[in-house]
Amino acid sequence: MTVVPTGHHVYPGRGGPGSPRLLAGLAGRHTGGRQVGLHEHERLFGPLPLPLPPERRGGNGASEQRAASRLIDLVERSGLTGRGGAGFPAGRKLRSVAAGRGKAVVVANGSEGEPASHKDRLLLRRAPHLVLDGISLAAFAVGATEAYLVVHGDDGRLVASLLGAVQARKVAGLDQVAINVVGIEHRYVASEQTAIVQWINGGPGLPTFAPPRTHERGVGGRPTAVNNVETLAHIALIARYGSDWFRQAGTPDAPGTALATVTGAITRPGVYEIELGTPIGDLVMRAGGPTEYPQAVLVGGYFGTWLPADVARQARLSGSALRSVRAAMGAGILVVLPESSCGLAETARVVRYLANQGAGQCGPCVFGLPALAKALAALVYRGGSGDGVDQIASLIPLIERRGACRHPDGATQLAASALTAFRDDARMHDLYGPCSGVRRPSLLPIPGAGLAR
Repeated sequence: MTVVPTGHHVYPGRGGPGSPRLLAGLAGRHTGGRQVGLHEHERLFGPLPLPLPPERRGGNGASEQRAASRLIDLVERSGLTGRGGAGFPAGRKLRSVAAGRGKAVVVANGSEGEPASHKDRLLLRRAPHLVLDGISLAAFAVGATEAYLVVHGDDGRLVASLLGAVQARKVAGLDQVAINVVGIEHRYVASEQTAIVQWINGGPGLPTFAPPRTHERGVGGRPTAVNNVETLAHIALIARYGSDWFRQAGTPDAPGTALATVTGAITRPGVYEIELGTPIGDLVMRAGGPTEYPQAVLVGGYFGTWLPADVARQARLSGSALRSVRAAMGAGILVVLPESSCGLAETARVVRYLANQGAGQCGPCVFGLPALAKALAALVYRGGSGDGVDQIASLIPLIERRGACRHPDGATQLAASALTAFRDDARMHDLYGPCSGVRRPSLLPIPGAGLAR
């Protein structure tokens, strides 16, 4: 899939109605798909808006503390929530780290573990300085003395381009705190914030037990603010244009915009910047509409929820609206499933992948997820037993809420939603065996290998 930004938005941006925010300057042909350099970035957005001039930075005086507190106030008033999946209020996270004991650390999470997501890579490849501005501002807000930008280490081109962007800022003397680019292993659970902290600390990229939370004790045992790179890019714009400007888009309880990766049976798959509260049906049509009649939409990625097409069409992309249909936006992933595909087969492939990606630190990962993957595969590819659905349904409560991290719960959420969204198909598989859709190529990307039947 070619990931492309779009300029087709319906909210008031800094350039007037229809203007993009995070993707400003990327939709035009003048960028040619390349990185927006520092000088062009400053032409688009202006200089880094640190609250104090260079000659007054670097101390621990009252004026710097007041300026940092005002910046956090601004982020809190904006209503910005995390764009990495959890949706935690960004200002509250900054304030809790700023109030911690000891010198703080800021970590930007750009590892993007979701195979169906491309938004973070788009930002980092095309608009890295917006993210780096956000890192610098977050570091100022919490009084950090260290900052890290974490991406997949096997993406050598991305790492090299980010190192170049950081060097350009160093030459220009922009950032008060040096930003370290760190490559992490390419593994699903490695993108979880405690796994990232453990990796920076020299350990494996696996989740750790909590508490303590990372805002209490993270990198080097110090208070650590871990934010998704899109969240930090929003902070860079809020610091420039204000909280009222940010709230001009979205809804009162879900202000602002977000990046969404739209894939599957869609005419123009790609990354779209949307106003929160946009109906899924509107976004699908903005992406050119479906290429086949849709039967369902996967919302939120591999820890997400299958929604029947008629439900998804009306559902709005915001936290509260999606909760009403038992879904969540997650990292902003939408996958349109056509009628000719088998949603159960897609789910079985993903659950097998997730079972192989577990941390291996607790029973639900070591035993529960492989058992769930086996049961799903039996229903999808063999069927005919009459008790396959019941077996899957009985496994789910034995796994969920019992793991050391959220990984098992994400997999069970996906499986449970599939049994609901594809209830009739599941019963047909159970009674009569596989449907014709199981022979279709996988719609959802599975890194490395497919599902062994």
